[in-house]
Amino acid sequence: MSETNGKTAVLRTAVQVDGESASYLTVEQEGPVVLLLHGTYWSRVWLPVVGRLAEAGLRPVAVDLPGLGRSGGELTPETATVPALADWVTRFASALELSGPIALAGHDIGGAIAQHLLVHDRLDVSCLALVNSVLYDSWPAPHVARFRGSGADAGTAVDDVLAARREAVTSALAGVATEQRVVDYLDPWTDARVCRSWMTLAGAADSRYTQQLVPALQRSTTPKLLIWGEDDRHEKVAYAERFTAEIPHASLLRIPGADHIPTENAPVEIARALIDFFTAHQAPTHATVVSAPRVAPATVCHTV
Repeated sequence: MSETNGKTAVLRTAVQVDGESASYLTVEQEGPVVLLLHGTYWSRVWLPVVGRLAEAGLRPVAVDLPGLGRSGGELTPETATVPALADWVTRFASALELSGPIALAGHDIGGAIAQHLLVHDRLDVSCLALVNSVLYDSWPAPHVARFRGSGADAGTAVDDVLAARREAVTSALAGVATEQRVVDYLDPWTDARVCRSWMTLAGAADSRYTQQLVPALQRSTTPKLLIWGEDDRHEKVAYAERFTAEIPHASLLRIPGADHIPTENAPVEIARALIDFFTAHQAPTHATVVSAPRVAPATVCHTV
């Protein structure tokens, strides 16, 4: 199982968090840690840039949230909220024995989790990058909100979720939506447990979790970079423009011709922007990873 970004092989490995396997993509090397969070998709959204970040001397860690992607466990209504998931990310960071300031990035609802971690000082964050993130009252998008109140309790079938996710993924990938890439993205949802977790995540989606953060973000001095696929119909670039106008120390990189997952459309450009941003704001003593016990040895990933 192998995917090479640039010249670097990306590994998938895992660590125990709350007694379950927490799966993540990484490149095993020393360097400033970059913690990458996904939202209604999974760590696959970061794969196009992970190897390139490593080639620049960074140590990327793209984790699958509990019950999603390749991670074990199953979300409940209590554990699927943004604050609860932020708490889980702090436990994941502890399991990997992260120390010192880290660079943090979030996509989609992962951006809400990242904003929460920054505002509430749950992690020592040196800088924050948001990629087509939920902001203000921009979420949940209709294709996610339609599952609120349906979920596993109402007997929503795996096939229903897969069909809806196929439509969403195909749209989000825009001009790079090959059949193989769509299948790669959909693979976790062939597991009924992951489908149930995803529907629970959809049910917990609530824009108050981002709107409540705005006053603190307006006082924040942490550097922030927004990277945006301009054609996103739900997390519209207008939200990113508003954020950079109202929130200090924030800048915006627009990606023309890209939708909700711009890392697939412009991986080289986005990786370079992230590298420049993260390296410019490295703390004098950067975060490192101390070897932590894993549930399985690392494997080189072709399909993730």
